Amino acid sequence: MLTSRTFLKRTRAGAVVKVVREHYLRDDISCGAAACRLCGPRHAAPAAGHSHGVSLGLEAQPSGAASSLCPAPHYLLPDTNLLLHQIDILEDPVIKNVIVLQTVLQEVRNRSAPVYKRIRDVIQNPEKHFYSFTNEHHRETYIEQQQGETSNDRNDRAIRVAVKWYNEHLKKIEDGEKIQVIFLTNDRTNKEKALEEGITAYTCEEYIKSLIANPELVDRLACVSDEGKEIESGKIIFPEHIPLSKLQQGIKSGIYLQGTYRASRDNYLEATVWVHGDAEENKEIIIQGLKHINRAVHEDIVAVELLAKDEWVAPSSVVLQDDGQNEDDIENEEEKENILKTSADKDMLRPTGKVVGIIKRNWRPFCGMLSKSQIKEARRHLFTPADRRIPRIRIETRQADTLEGQRIVVAIDGWPRNSRYPNGHFVKNLGSAGDKETETEVLLLEHDVPHQPFSQSVLSFLPKMPWSITEQDMKYREDLRHLSVCSVDPPGCTDIDDALHCREVKNGNLEVGVHIADVSHFIRPGTALDEESVKRGTTVYLCEKRIDMVPELLSSNLCSLRSNVDRLAFSCIWEMNHKAEILKTRFTKSIINSKASLTYAEAQMRIDSATMNDEITTSLRGLNKLAKILKKRRIDNGALTLSSPEVRFHMDSETHDPIDLQTKELKETNSMVEEFMLLANISVAQKIYDEFPEFALLRKHPAPPPSNYDILVKAAKSKNLEIKTDSAKALAESLDKAESPTFPYLNTLLRILTTRCMMQAVYFCSGMDSDFRHYGLASPIYTHFTSPIRRYADIIVHRLLAVAIGADSTYPELTDKHKLADMCKNLNYRHKMAQYAQRASVAFHTQLFFKSKGVVNEDAYILFVRKNAVVVLIPKYGLEGTVFFEEKDKPAPKLDYNSEVPSLTVEDTTLRVFDKVKVNIMLDASNIQHQKIRMVLVEPKV
Repeated sequence: MLTSRTFLKRTRAGAVVKVVREHYLRDDISCGAAACRLCGPRHAAPAAGHSHGVSLGLEAQPSGAASSLCPAPHYLLPDTNLLLHQIDILEDPVIKNVIVLQTVLQEVRNRSAPVYKRIRDVIQNPEKHFYSFTNEHHRETYIEQQQGETSNDRNDRAIRVAVKWYNEHLKKIEDGEKIQVIFLTNDRTNKEKALEEGITAYTCEEYIKSLIANPELVDRLACVSDEGKEIESGKIIFPEHIPLSKLQQGIKSGIYLQGTYRASRDNYLEATVWVHGDAEENKEIIIQGLKHINRAVHEDIVAVELLAKDEWVAPSSVVLQDDGQNEDDIENEEEKENILKTSADKDMLRPTGKVVGIIKRNWRPFCGMLSKSQIKEARRHLFTPADRRIPRIRIETRQADTLEGQRIVVAIDGWPRNSRYPNGHFVKNLGSAGDKETETEVLLLEHDVPHQPFSQSVLSFLPKMPWSITEQDMKYREDLRHLSVCSVDPPGCTDIDDALHCREVKNGNLEVGVHIADVSHFIRPGTALDEESVKRGTTVYLCEKRIDMVPELLSSNLCSLRSNVDRLAFSCIWEMNHKAEILKTRFTKSIINSKASLTYAEAQMRIDSATMNDEITTSLRGLNKLAKILKKRRIDNGALTLSSPEVRFHMDSETHDPIDLQTKELKETNSMVEEFMLLANISVAQKIYDEFPEFALLRKHPAPPPSNYDILVKAAKSKNLEIKTDSAKALAESLDKAESPTFPYLNTLLRILTTRCMMQAVYFCSGMDSDFRHYGLASPIYTHFTSPIRRYADIIVHRLLAVAIGADSTYPELTDKHKLADMCKNLNYRHKMAQYAQRASVAFHTQLFFKSKGVVNEDAYILFVRKNAVVVLIPKYGLEGTVFFEEKDKPAPKLDYNSEVPSLTVEDTTLRVFDKVKVNIMLDASNIQHQKIRMVLVEPKV
């Protein structure tokens, strides 16, 4: 059956065109019930909007949790708002046999991509028996929108029509006990209309509370409140948010600015908003104080109103942590806000604003711990997230005694104006705090790292074993197995994605090759394996485990360039003279056979050995000599050499606890490999940009705004040194000159501080940007080509390069700059989260190390001076921490902060940036919510 709708539409050019929309209706769509003989699951239609799989169907006789409201067998049918807000309930194993209408799925897809993905995953889980019914194409359940009826009212009516149809349809099943369809809605009006129409309808809370054997599910109910409605009781704390329609008008007219809200890790009463667009003068706006923050949460998209210039403030230098128990103690908050205010030079003042509305919430499930209420038998408690940038969350739970001391997951439901903290609900218990497996799970969840095992649909696209290279594989390849290729990597590395060779050619020049694992040969566009790889974006390296981007068969076997086995590669080969000047460059798909898999130490030993002169060693010496020339040339051009202390743990073989911790030592061979990887990335970047000026996936490093360098310039000035920041070259030269004969570690400290001034390097599509420059490398163009096992960006670059040299064919998404730009956003996010997860893993293992050591006394250097604390670096461990001078329940010492030097005088002792001090390091177990390394200054005494 076909229905059609005709209407007139005016084009941008002013012409009037007739539009006819056709809508096909069918009468062969299954209801999904296994017991139904009228249609049966064999006729099931694919779940609406799904690219993979079908809706698997409902049980013949629904089993699951017993309900006191509806003891008879029944299916559940939720409306859109219930599905959006109660997805945690619907995901629980207890909830089965749920009908998800096409109308509901389409609305969810438009309103929340994360929830849509979650419900899609549930529908595809055969154990849940969720069925997607395409009611919009079923002849008996499709309805037209009536005149004067809103789209929302039409959809509500369509849902009720589908419920009624189901109940009538299921009555026709002759065998067994009759099955009823229960309508779940939290919309009062929709529920009332359903009851008037003879439909059995309950709110989610009514139904969940009726589940006799599962009372704990009540804790997972979302506490949904309409923030726009008048507050019924309680003191108003926050200003009202301006409605979205008015915000959009205000942004368009320039009254408000739109940006991403970023909470401070060190000060819960301060944040910045990074404004979207090109308004450089207002790129970063400071937000200070509870009312100006106005219920924004880290990474929300917000609308900001700029304050008058006489209300602008300087970034606060005070460290403030929200560790109070009393959620209603607003007077105490006002006292803390007064601490933020300090006199500052006009040069220090920054554009300052207040949040007036929320454009888009970025709420997600948060990991942390329960702060149990001191009131006996209380149900309301505060949850403290692991991430200090997230506010505490108020939840109701009957399991407080059980959950105390556990790592749990909580979701935010809403934030009323009369509540100091947002409301939320308990999602799940991860396990005991301090347990290694639990803490690893927490940091993976908290940093949104996809870490579930690869699904069978993904694994089905892997090559069948045993695997070997075929004649077809060699079609566009060059056989380079005769070359003395070798790899140089850290010890224990199994995902070897690069190898090198260097040899003299007939004309006396040198041939140098970088050979990269040809991962794109195995991961073809559009497959489930490809989709999973782009979703993960990068391999994540934790202290004790690795979360692979691609399955282990590829990462540690078929794509790993191990020695003495044939492997497929993508090679970048240069002809150079002995001055490391490039005479020719070519790219080829190849087959190689690595002659040695070396560690950095083993490669260094060969280079330094007077007795070794084999082909591999000769190749390494040639590479090392050229690398030194390349590095000097890069630095002469203005590339930055910065320091960032990295630590390595030595683990106990049985307990896997860290027994030693030291900073990593870098050798010449580290730099050798780095130089040729950089050169390959630059060469490939130029090639793909020349071939695809609109579609090249590149990587840039923006120059920092001048204000970023304030702390560096002042710190250097305090040691009578001048740091110039006009350009990367000027900065590099200043750092090279910044030496002190009495303080050899000073230059390293300056370089570490310089890294804190830098912007984040990002992926971008060449057709969507005009600034390509990589500031840190002083290169006009750059990309990532050399690590396709661990970075998805490199796979895209391989595909572009393969098309450019005629070794592979293109596909539509590869030449769609908008899709590539969206992919770059995801890759940038995944890369950033992987870095944070890695740092969190190091921090946790450092805690384990010091837990067994008691109090450790070590030398440290002051990196930053705050208004009430100093941040120190301990070189021996590459460890950074904050030394506080104000403690609870102790008299506050006299503090005098000078932002110009910068320095902090505690009583009569003055502490300056880069001062050498001694600290006691210990594990602070007093605050179980944020168990962390505590540092106490012992010299000089204050």
